[in-house]
Amino acid sequence: MIEQGFSLARLTTLGTGGPAHYFARPSSLDDLARALEWAAQRDVEVATIGLGSNLLAADGGVDLLVLRLEGALALAEVQGERLVAGGGAANAVCLHRARAAGLGRFEFACAIPGTAGGGVRMNAGAYGGDWAGIVLRALVVDAGGARWRSPGELGLAYRTSALRPGEVVAKVEYALEPRPPAEIRARVAALQAERKATQPTNRRTFGSVFKNPEHEFGAGRMLEACGLKGHRLGGARISPRHANFIENAGGATSADALALMSEARRRALEQFGVVLEHEVALLGELELPPAGETLR
Repeated sequence: MIEQGFSLARLTTLGTGGPAHYFARPSSLDDLARALEWAAQRDVEVATIGLGSNLLAADGGVDLLVLRLEGALALAEVQGERLVAGGGAANAVCLHRARAAGLGRFEFACAIPGTAGGGVRMNAGAYGGDWAGIVLRALVVDAGGARWRSPGELGLAYRTSALRPGEVVAKVEYALEPRPPAEIRARVAALQAERKATQPTNRRTFGSVFKNPEHEFGAGRMLEACGLKGHRLGGARISPRHANFIENAGGATSADALALMSEARRRALEQFGVVLEHEVALLGELELPPAGETLR
C-alpha cells in the first residue's frame, strides 16, 4: 500500500525531515517489485530508508517514493557459515544471529546502528571492518528486475558503492567464520564500551558526519582543532564529546544541521586546506555549498 505525506522525522535518528510524498513498507520481494513498478509507471524516483541513522532529509519533504523494508525483507538467518539477511534487517539482529551460531567477523557492526542494505549502499564500517570484507553477494532490485551482484559489481569502496538511486538491496549474504560465542561477546562488549566512551551514544545524531580525509588527523580531531566542539546553530549542535557528530539539542531542523556542516567544511578548509566529504546521505532538496562558503 502506498501512503502519502508520511513524516520522515519519525524514522530518522536525528528526528528531522519533512514528509515523503509517497511511502511504502514492502515485506516481500513481490511487494517490492510492485512498489517499484508503481513508481516507474508514474516516473517517481525511489529511495530506501533503513533505521534512518545515516540520513538527513529535507525539511520541506521529499518528492519521492520512500521505501522501508519490513517482514521477510528484514529477517536474518544462518545457513552454514553464511548469514543471509534481508536488506531491512537491523545489524543488531544480524549480530545476534551470528553470535548464537558461533560465527564471527560481524562484531564491528555492533557500532553501526543501521541495516544490511544500508551497509551495502555505503559500505559501512567501523573499528577496522567494513561490508566489503564480509559480503559475498547482494540481491539488488530495480524497476527492471532482480539480480545478485558480487562485491566487485557492487563497487564497494570507502563509505560508498556503485549502487544508483532506485536500486534497492533486498538481500545480503555474508561470509562469516566459526568463533566461540564467548569470544564474540567479549569483542562486542569492548567495542561498545569504546564507542560509549568516545561518541554521543545517548544523543540524537545521524552518526558520523564526514568521511575521514587522507590526513594525519581524522575528521573528528580536525574539527575539534578548529574549535567546533559544542558549536550550535539553531537546534543543532556539534557534539561536545566528538566533533564529527551533530546532535539534535532541541528543536533542530535539517537546515540547522546542514548549516553546521557547511561551517565545519569552511573551517577545515581554512585551517587545514582539506575539503571534507560528507558521509551522511542527503535526501531531497539539500545541498552543501562549496567548502569555502557557508549557508546564509
